[in-house]
Amino acid sequence: MATSESLRPTQADRRARSRSALLEAAARGLSRYGYSNLVLEQVANEAGYTRGALYHQFASKEDLALAVVWWVAGEWGKEVGSLALREDDPVDALFALARGHAIFCRRDIARVRMAIVTEFSGRDHPIRHALDEIEAGIIERIGNLITQARRNGSVPPGPPVKTIAAGLLGGLEGLMIQLSGQGPHDTVLAERLVRGMLGLPPAPKA
Repeated sequence: MATSESLRPTQADRRARSRSALLEAAARGLSRYGYSNLVLEQVANEAGYTRGALYHQFASKEDLALAVVWWVAGEWGKEVGSLALREDDPVDALFALARGHAIFCRRDIARVRMAIVTEFSGRDHPIRHALDEIEAGIIERIGNLITQARRNGSVPPGPPVKTIAAGLLGGLEGLMIQLSGQGPHDTVLAERLVRGMLGLPPAPKA
């Protein structure tokens, strides 16, 4: 039987909880204000911690922002990428990714990449390298699904797969910027965007 002592949060539990809260607060801040205008004291206050607690977890503003970039990518993988894995058909997986991305973008942490990517454009910087690596991974994932769909004949031939994959990701991000999480239209239009870029006919009317 568990004792009251064993149920108490450990130091590792408390550290993980504070780290998660700080990452989420920083993600909201980066999404709203970008990197240059992010104020660490505001991040700490919003998370319910002191600035000293923040620096106990992260060495600098750059260290925090880099951790946020990877944390948001992990959240995207859990909430969006996992949806594609549930689909046997590659086209259905692409639709699931598009709809899931639209829903993910309703969250106030989802715009980190879109908010800060231009600040690091063309710079040899760890944050820029992380953004590029994450984007390349998503494009590769989309491209693999397109390749599978072409092989089974569900998607017609067309431009190079990598070009379509990059255009599809860019189109989805642009669409979500314009719609600002206007559900349920965001998911409907996200799927239509995928159909158009893959050269598929419109979905049959219900």
